[in-house]
Formats: sequence, structure tokens, C-alpha cells
Amino acid sequence: MFLGHFAVALAAKKTAPKTSLGTFVLAAQFADLLWPVLLLFGIEQVRIVPGLLAASPFDFTSYPISHSLVAQLGWGAILGIAYFILRRDVRSALLVGALVPTHWLLDFIAHRPDMPIYPGGAKYGLGMWNSVPLTILVEYALLAAGIAIYVSVTRAMDRAGNLALWSLLCLLAVLYPASLFGPPPPSVQVLAWSAMAIWITVPWAAWADRHRQSRSERLETPSH
Repeated sequence: MFLGHFAVALAAKKTAPKTSLGTFVLAAQFADLLWPVLLLFGIEQVRIVPGLLAASPFDFTSYPISHSLVAQLGWGAILGIAYFILRRDVRSALLVGALVPTHWLLDFIAHRPDMPIYPGGAKYGLGMWNSVPLTILVEYALLAAGIAIYVSVTRAMDRAGNLALWSLLCLLAVLYPASLFGPPPPSVQVLAWSAMAIWITVPWAAWADRHRQSRSERLETPSH
């Protein structure tokens, strides 16, 4: 899953409108933000096997720290506690912590049975990636739903509020099919470095969100 994780981050804005979208993207995508770092250090492993699945050539041989359910629950607790220490907002801290393991749930839908419950434990997966049409349908349906929720609860305060948001969303929507139908990476190292690019979506989403405000806040603002 890729676009689906961003959809969850966008939808979370409805529950905690004062929390930055950048924070939600960090939480929902934390596993995929951590994974390439661990790949580069040789702590986790993946093999590139063209044709392995219709929608993915990646054989995730070992990624218990970034992608096991237990590890994601732990990372969620750490991020939630860190957010509470910084913001003193219990509700948002709980939401940030809960978003991290949603990554496992969505990947469980997409992956073949390679998603571990805990390091060294049994692995599960429904295998959505066995079907390219189904993968595209689910990914874009989730993204559309996430966008609809986000724009229903926020509005741009200035030009940057629209430019930053829609440029990010358009980039994601265009890059995803390019990665889906393009050739596989030539090496694991190239894959890891290219995957590091996802980190830019965190400040990008935060930038967009800084130039938007809650629609309810807008309505409550007295006219002058």
C-alpha cells in the first residue's frame, strides 16, 4: 500500500483539526520512512524479484523492526508520547500513536503473507498486489476518500494553501502509477535511496497545512 497511507493521514484531520497534516503523514508513513534507513544499514533485507507479484517485485525477506505489528505498536506509543510531551494534547497524541499501526493493517491487505505479527513470528497478507486493477482501484479510492475528508474540514487561507496541497497530491497520484508500471530498481541500494524521498512528504504536508485552517474555525471567526 502507498496512497492508502496518505489517505489515512488526510482523513485524520477530521478527528484532530489542530494537529498538523505533516505529523499525521509522519505517523501513518512511519514504517516506510524507517524502512529505507534500516535497509541502508543492512538491518532489514529485501530482494528484488521481477514478476514476483503483478503489482510489486519486492520480496520482503526481513523487516521486523519497521513492519511487524508489535514493533509498529511500539513505535506508535513512542510517537504518541513524544507528541504529548511537545504539545500536551492527549487526544491528538492518542491519534498520532494509533495512526502508526494502521500502516500494518493496510499493508496486510496489499502484501502477500510477509507481514509479521512480531519479529520472528507468523506472517500474514491478503495479496491485493496479485492484481494490478484491484490495486489501482483500492489505492485511488482510498486517496479520493482521504482528500474528500480533508478538504471538507479545511480551507485554504491563501494561495499557498491550495498550491502546496494540490501539488503534493498530484505528485503522489502521478508517481504511483509510474512506480507501478516502471522497471524495478536495479539494486537494493538504489531502492533504499529512492525510498528515502518519501521523507520530503512530511515537511511538504506540514507546509500545506500551515496555510489552511479548520472550516469550523473560519466560521467562528467574527466578521469585521
